[in-house]
Amino acid sequence: MAISGSYFDVMLIGPGAVLAGGFTSVSGLGMEADYEVYTEGGSSYPRFFFKNVKPQTLVLEQGVITTVDSVSLLMAMVNQGMSIPLAGAIILKDSFGVPQREWTVIGAHLQKYVGPSLDSNQASVAVNRIELIHNGCF
Repeated sequence: MAISGSYFDVMLIGPGAVLAGGFTSVSGLGMEADYEVYTEGGSSYPRFFFKNVKPQTLVLEQGVITTVDSVSLLMAMVNQGMSIPLAGAIILKDSFGVPQREWTVIGAHLQKYVGPSLDSNQASVAVNRIELIHNGCF
C-alpha cells in the first residue's frame, strides 16, 4: 500500500551521536537467520539449530538530516577505526505526519554515506544515501 506524501522519520542514537532526519525511501528492514539442519537416523523430522544472524544493510535514501553534523562525526570515527552502534526507530508517517508503522533497529553501524550533489543554485542539505549494517529489526 503506497501512501501519497508519506515519509520515514528516522531517529538512531548511539554514545555521543544522533542520526535523525526524514527520508523518502528506506530499505533493508529485515532479518535473516542461519540454521544448521540435523536429522537423526530413523527420524523423518529434521531438527534446526540456530547458528547466527546474517548482517543486513539498512539503506536510507533521499532525506534531510535534522541533527547537527552527526554524519560527519560518525564518518570521522569510522576513519579512525571506531564504530558507534546506533539504536532507535524508523517511523512511516503519512502526509499529515501521523505514524502508520514503526520498526526498531538495534546495533546499526555506519557503512556508507553518499552526500548531496553540490549546486550553488540550490539551497540543499539533502542526503542521497546512508547505509548502515545491522543484525535485524523488529
